[in-house]
Amino acid sequence: MDLIGFVLIFTVIVSNRAQAEHRDFQFVGCSDTEKEYLMGFDGEELFHSDFIRKEGVVTQPDFADPISNPGGYENSVAQMEVCKQNLATYIKAYNSPEEQLDPPVTSIYSEDEVVLDVKNTLICHVTGFFPPPVNVSWTKNNEIVTEDISLSQYHRNSDGTFNMFSALKFTPAEGDIYSCTVNHRSIQGQPNTKTWEVDTELPSVGPAVFCGVGLVLGLLGVAAGTFFLIKGNNCN
Repeated sequence: MDLIGFVLIFTVIVSNRAQAEHRDFQFVGCSDTEKEYLMGFDGEELFHSDFIRKEGVVTQPDFADPISNPGGYENSVAQMEVCKQNLATYIKAYNSPEEQLDPPVTSIYSEDEVVLDVKNTLICHVTGFFPPPVNVSWTKNNEIVTEDISLSQYHRNSDGTFNMFSALKFTPAEGDIYSCTVNHRSIQGQPNTKTWEVDTELPSVGPAVFCGVGLVLGLLGVAAGTFFLIKGNNCN
């Protein structure tokens, strides 16, 4: 079983002019198999390190006038070494206490409204789990999918658990069934699987039919009333 260590640092910045409180945070996570480093502000991620590509990634949108972070990746590599050393020390100091385990809650949905043959993205949201990592896999019509998949960083929830996203780019076709399967060490037995089926609703003909029938009946009623009115006048 992997052991994982976390360092979460908060800095509170108070503006005297606006009396507003802002929070700058740094997250460092490490285990035998996982490494994560990210920085953020007021709950939004600003920067994270991609340890596979060996580079830092600025995650602010262009309109936000992104802040550069020179030396950020190199600093994160050093932080990983410190994290691993601290983790080894904590294991000895606390005599390997029983690990807290919180199972993930999974949901699956499309990013945009589904239109047949129009490219879209399926999102598998995994939240409420502790500790990382979780393993996410996709299938299409019971066949494993390995392409056009992306994974987000782990993000910390206010209660100390974590959440993350996995996204799958796809083109909807009627009847296709997709599934997102999540594995976590807290899950006993079968992994957590959510399914999603391409099912675009055709426009309903009911309202149009009812309106047409109502209009016809109304016209017949007017005609019948006029007929009897004329007959009544003739009798007089």
